[in-house]
Amino acid sequence: MSRRALRRLRGEQRGQEGPGLGELGLGLDPGPERPREGGPPPAPGKGPRGPARAAVSNRFELIPAEESEDEAADGEERPDTRLSEQDPAGGSPEGSRDRSKEGTGTPSETDGDGQREGQEAEQPDRTLATSNKPRKKKKKRKTKKNSAGETVEDNDLEDIDSLLERIEDPRLAPQSQGGVTADSRPLLYVEHRNLNPENELKRYFGARAVLGDQRPRQRQRQYVRSMWLTAPKNTWPRYSKTGITMQLLDTRRGVQHFTFEHHREYQQVQFKFLDAVESMDPNNIVLLLQMNPYHVDSLLQLSDVCRMQEDQEMARDLIERALYSLECAFHPVFSLTSGTCRLDYRRPENRAFFLALFKHLMFLEKRGCPRTALEFCKLILSLDPEDDPLCVLLLIDFLSLRAREYTFLTRLFQEWESHRNLSQLPNFAFSVPLAYFFLSQQEERPELERSQARERAAQLIQLALIMFPSVLMPLLDHCSVQPDARVASHPFFGLNAQISQSPALNQLTSLYVGRTHALWKDPAVMAWLEPHVHEVLHMVDARDALVQEAEHKRKIRYQSAPRNIYRHIILSEMKEATAALPLEVTSQPVMGFDPLPPLDSIVSYTRPERMSHPSNESTLSLFFRSLLPNFNLQGDIRHDGDDEAGAAQDLNQGVNRLMAAMRDMLANIQFQEPPREDNPEGDGDWD
Repeated sequence: MSRRALRRLRGEQRGQEGPGLGELGLGLDPGPERPREGGPPPAPGKGPRGPARAAVSNRFELIPAEESEDEAADGEERPDTRLSEQDPAGGSPEGSRDRSKEGTGTPSETDGDGQREGQEAEQPDRTLATSNKPRKKKKKRKTKKNSAGETVEDNDLEDIDSLLERIEDPRLAPQSQGGVTADSRPLLYVEHRNLNPENELKRYFGARAVLGDQRPRQRQRQYVRSMWLTAPKNTWPRYSKTGITMQLLDTRRGVQHFTFEHHREYQQVQFKFLDAVESMDPNNIVLLLQMNPYHVDSLLQLSDVCRMQEDQEMARDLIERALYSLECAFHPVFSLTSGTCRLDYRRPENRAFFLALFKHLMFLEKRGCPRTALEFCKLILSLDPEDDPLCVLLLIDFLSLRAREYTFLTRLFQEWESHRNLSQLPNFAFSVPLAYFFLSQQEERPELERSQARERAAQLIQLALIMFPSVLMPLLDHCSVQPDARVASHPFFGLNAQISQSPALNQLTSLYVGRTHALWKDPAVMAWLEPHVHEVLHMVDARDALVQEAEHKRKIRYQSAPRNIYRHIILSEMKEATAALPLEVTSQPVMGFDPLPPLDSIVSYTRPERMSHPSNESTLSLFFRSLLPNFNLQGDIRHDGDDEAGAAQDLNQGVNRLMAAMRDMLANIQFQEPPREDNPEGDGDWD
């Protein structure tokens, strides 16, 4: 039979009614062409469906063996979809399949085999015809191969995903003794997704409101290096190697110590930057950045200048560019999330990274991204948790409360209280009980856990009021809350408590009140605080031993604040705390790129000495120097002081230079002539 006839037959088949379950051999089609049970098979040439049915006795011969095995396994689970093949001799499908594989059989079987062999050439066309027909297919279970070459089924993958979701679910986390969920991850664990402020803004406002039309098209998208700390912008200059690298110093007890290094080219740029800072002209820093757009210290210093000029957007952009430059120099082993990588603040090359992270953190907090700011705060603390050069412990409690990470704050207090004495800091003494109070207000928590948090909050807030009584009245004043007569008239919380405390303690309390007073304005918080204040007054009137002990501790401790606290107050720019800084701190110049450098700095390279001007210059010489900065009266001083002739010659040269400078000054002086009044009566038009 020709192909055209076969195509006509297939067209007639497609023109008739669609294939049903009976055509597939399920025995559900009561049509007239279905042979009766035990009857002879239809003739090969009779009927439009005869040739198709005779040509392919098993419609699934072309399915691979793996699929057939899978389908056989599925058939045991789903018997309703099992396909039954019609046996020409009236036997079972299994018997016909077995007989077709054997070489011997009945004459009818031999004829069937010969008929199949005769139509092997037409098998592809018939396969296409049957593939065009809609038939009910069974879903196969897809298998995936892992790196080891083993196959993993989708069901196993789904089980793994569900297991991971259960592990990450905070509701299923184990409970600690204080009624707060205990996290198995390290305390200072940093998540990459929380370092991106856009992720936090998307949670608040949605992706459409955050991104808008800022998504670049594929054609306009440029290749940029993927970063964790900041996202590079198209408006930034093209990045090239700046001369900063990071080296691994050593590894001790599983902790890796790194340091940044400045190459010779970068050192020369650093010297030019120091000259520009001494000139007190920001334009010199701008010129330096035009030649070296990723010089970190210049970016930090110019950011402070822009912030003083109320250009917050440019100041934030410069800080992000500095972070991008430093992140490009990371060591391949340096990790932001492990919490085991350390940087020594005593090395001047490392300070820029600390300061850039801190200033970026402050911009994020003002932008309304406290969760991202908290993650950066944890990152700074993990770089040097022992010394804490920027004293971020004075800030981490505020960010935790703003980000509603109450569990992290309580866990930090529980784990570090034994060896860091966090309760001796006013911010932890008041913020931790506030965090427990907020935990007790969460209705989704169990009642037992809420009651434990409530009791813990009551205990800690009373200890805080006894240890730091000078915090209450300024806090109520900032919250615009008028205390009752008993509290206002009692000397324990009165003005005497603020005057009698040491200057160092005054700085800490002023910093805390100025930073976190907005968190205490909640009426529910004030209603919770009031009975505990009265309870503390009752203990004071009863002369409790705890009150006497706290007063003794205040007199012995807080004599002077360490240098990192002063550095933190300067960077925070809190007016209440800055006004309380001692004179030895405010009298020395403070540079934004390196505020209050450590006294035990580890210097790797030094700035070349510049020509120092003698201190015994006369008033006339200083006057000319103010007019002509390059003027030097004494010139090149000869060190052979015993030679009188040389001294006389130096004197003559100095006088000659002075006279030459006076002539140059007089020659450059130009007097502006007064306007002529030749026509006092009025201005006329010039002809």
